Amino acid sequence: MLDPKLFRNDIEATAAQLAKRGFVLDTALLIQLEEQRKAFQIKTQELQNQRNTRSKSIGKAKAQGEDIQPLLAEVSQLGADLDAAKAEQDDVLAKIDDILSAVPNLIHESVPEGASEDDNVEIKRWGTPRVFDFEVKDHVDVGAGIGNGLDFESGAKLAGTRFAVLRGQIAKMHRALAQLMLDVHTQEHGYQEMYVPYLVNQESLYGTGQLPKFGEDLFHTDLSNKKFSLIPTAEVPLTNLLRNEIVEEAELPIKMCAHTPCFRSEAGSGGRDIRGLIRQHQFDKVEMVQIVKPEDSFGALEALTGHAEKILEKLELPYRTVILCTGDIGFSATKTFDIEVWLPAQNTYREISSCSNMGDFQARRMQARFRNSETKKPELLHTLNGSGLAVGRTLVAILENYQQADGSLKVPTALQPYMNGLTQIG
Repeated sequence: MLDPKLFRNDIEATAAQLAKRGFVLDTALLIQLEEQRKAFQIKTQELQNQRNTRSKSIGKAKAQGEDIQPLLAEVSQLGADLDAAKAEQDDVLAKIDDILSAVPNLIHESVPEGASEDDNVEIKRWGTPRVFDFEVKDHVDVGAGIGNGLDFESGAKLAGTRFAVLRGQIAKMHRALAQLMLDVHTQEHGYQEMYVPYLVNQESLYGTGQLPKFGEDLFHTDLSNKKFSLIPTAEVPLTNLLRNEIVEEAELPIKMCAHTPCFRSEAGSGGRDIRGLIRQHQFDKVEMVQIVKPEDSFGALEALTGHAEKILEKLELPYRTVILCTGDIGFSATKTFDIEVWLPAQNTYREISSCSNMGDFQARRMQARFRNSETKKPELLHTLNGSGLAVGRTLVAILENYQQADGSLKVPTALQPYMNGLTQIG
């Protein structure tokens, strides 16, 4: 959530910044509500002062033997008027909060302007795509040919479309990839491995910005009148560990990672990527989260992106990194780098990681703070997250980039220790 002072003190400039990302702020409505808020605030203060003054008069009148019933009646009426004014003020504040909770983050000045993903700017390219001397298969056919290791028919039988069953060596490779990612991030990049709930409450989803705006993208449950949702990413539980907390400055930065399944309804996918593992309702991901001081967050974003890139380099998978433009950046992010891996069957790069700096946007919603060691006062933290990596999409990239003419699959060198030394499967 943005600082409410931006809307009270400089709403037109704030609206102009939001317009860069295609968001239209209803300034007239917010100005009207702010005027109402101020009026009710003044009214409640006046009523509070009047009631306090009359209450003091009761004691004096009683000591002088005067009839205090009129004063008691007046104080009672002032109390009723004050309660009514507070209720009206709370109603206005709730309306303002509803509007502000749906307003996206402001974009950092270094983010390029653009209308869609076509305007994202490439900043790095690593590796050279392999030249095949045979007809390339997509990952669906490669995986099916290795012991029916990638089985979408069984997934549909068990749960419906956009689910898959993995078998044998393909399932083993899927697990091995997650282990490799966790080992690299914990042993080389300094993250603490975490195990977190896969069901979270509404407060957690609000804290990281999934609610209220993106409720339709989630899978919700209602257990014994308790509302939970399946996590769309481990970003939600990891980041919310700091909700309503004040940490000491010396504890920063906080770096966490977790391997979890992720669940998304794909409500906004528009029917894209029906075939294969690219866009599933359930998929695994190793998520990285960093919690840092404000002045460190953009440096942390560069480092976190590099940590995700390192996994692809270890697996020798060609990739490129792009900075998302104003028209493609996510709701909570102020700046985002996407890493796209080369998929030969599609003859293009596809997203495999999104690394974002949220600034204090999530921290304000969560009231996640640190105590400044100099001022001794609490300040909002900055939060960052990124995929390191999406396990299923990494498997897709290996199936396509390491396929052989005879239908077998080479095992990347970095993955062989996690596959009992196997150099080839299928």
